[in-house]
Parts: sequence; C-alpha cells; structure tokens
Amino acid sequence: MTDGALAGMGVLVTGGGTGIGRACAEALAADGAVVTICGRTADRLADAAGGITPRHGGAVHSMVADVTVEDDVARVVAVAAGHAGNLRGVVANAGGGSGLGPLHLQEVDVFESVLRLNVVGTMLCLKHAVPEMVAADGGSFVGMSSIAGHVTHPNFGAYPVAKAGIEELMRNAADEFGSSGVRFNSIRPGFIATEVMDLVPRDSEVFASYLRNTPLAASSVTGVGEPSDVGALARFLIGPESRWITGTAINVDGGQALRSGPDFSSFLT
Repeated sequence: MTDGALAGMGVLVTGGGTGIGRACAEALAADGAVVTICGRTADRLADAAGGITPRHGGAVHSMVADVTVEDDVARVVAVAAGHAGNLRGVVANAGGGSGLGPLHLQEVDVFESVLRLNVVGTMLCLKHAVPEMVAADGGSFVGMSSIAGHVTHPNFGAYPVAKAGIEELMRNAADEFGSSGVRFNSIRPGFIATEVMDLVPRDSEVFASYLRNTPLAASSVTGVGEPSDVGALARFLIGPESRWITGTAINVDGGQALRSGPDFSSFLT
C-alpha cells in the first residue's frame, strides 16, 4: 500500500518519535500522507522526522506536545490540520506503563498517572480531532491498545486496565460518530522489538514465556514482531481500504493472544 492513496491527507501520530509511533508515521508518509508527529522530546522528534523519507507528496512535521495536557493537544491538532489543510487521521500511540507489582501494593498516584497517559491522553486527542475530521467529511482514528488490554498480565499494574479502557473508548466513539463518517479502531500489539521491550533480557524467563506463547515465533528470525508490522496495520486502518471497518480491535501479536500473556514474576524478585 504505497501507491499514494493517502496523498494530501493530514494525519497526526502521537508518540511519534520512536518505536511504533515512528513506524506508523513512516508507513503513512510513504503513501503520501502529510504527517505531524508529536511527543515530549524534541531531539527524538527531529531525528524521526529527518529519518523518514516521504513519497507521493507526503511530508513529516514534528511538534513537542504532551497528550496529558489539553492545551498541548488542542494546539498540535490545529497545527496538524494546518499543515495539510485537513485532518483525516489520528494514530493515538502515546502511552506507557509503570508500577510493576501486585494490585494490592499499587501506589494510587502511579496507577492514576498510567490511566491519565493512556486513557485520558487518547480521549483528549479524540475530543479535539473529531471536529476537524467531521469538517473534512470523515476520517479514521486509531487507538493504540496492547495484548495486555484483553489477555491478563499479572503484576502489570494499571497498564492492562488502561489499554482495555482505550478499546472501549474506541468502540463507543465508533458508535457515536459513525453517522459523521469518522471511524474508530484499536490495534493490539504483542511483543514488538522496540526500545521499551529491549528492557526484557533475551536470555530471561520473561522473554522465553513470550516465545512459548507465540505460535509464529518459530517462523521469525527474532521471534517477535517489528514496529513496521504495526505501522502497516495503522496505514491500512487510516486508508480507504478499511472504509467499512470501525469499532474493532485487531491483534498484531504473532498469535500470542491464542495462548497467554508473559510471566513477569521474575522482575519482582
């Protein structure tokens, strides 16, 4: 899907400076989209924007913004729409987790901060992007969930709860705004080879548990997914080929959801 089908479409990618977000921006720009990436670190954003080669008239712009701050979100949405003269797509990728440990030992402020980053951050993007997409006669919004949003991940704190919240947010938004031609879907990455997952040692029991539970692991050189696997799906969900798909969540996990999530118990000892 690099035939220029997205030429002239304005798309915002949050958390676009590294990993999955950068791969999404790359796939979109390669098909002609005018992409704006945002995040909290200017150097990473500049490196990403400079390292992506747009095609079919596409472009990549960057802007520092924190998705948990509503004024920042409103500003970056307006800037993204201004770059292209429209906003037709959003990949709400910014997120993360912290506070590994059993639920009865969770610190409330840490738990709430994870919910705010993932769920409230996605909601703020939705809140400010929807009017722009309705004005553009429709669009597509992709929320970045995780395998943790529907397969249990003991000791993962608020992260599974937050990702499940994103999925339900997308389902409700798909119902609310379908009549306006705006679609909402979620992506559920499994183990993807990003800088975050590099924190899992490849000789650890945690990594072994990922491989055991991933049917396609044996067919891959690395045994895990790549950011480009997620980027390709984001490109599809933003593009016209998915015009009749809304309110769903799609796994990019090598089949891991067929079995079970990873065992992070060793990280707690």
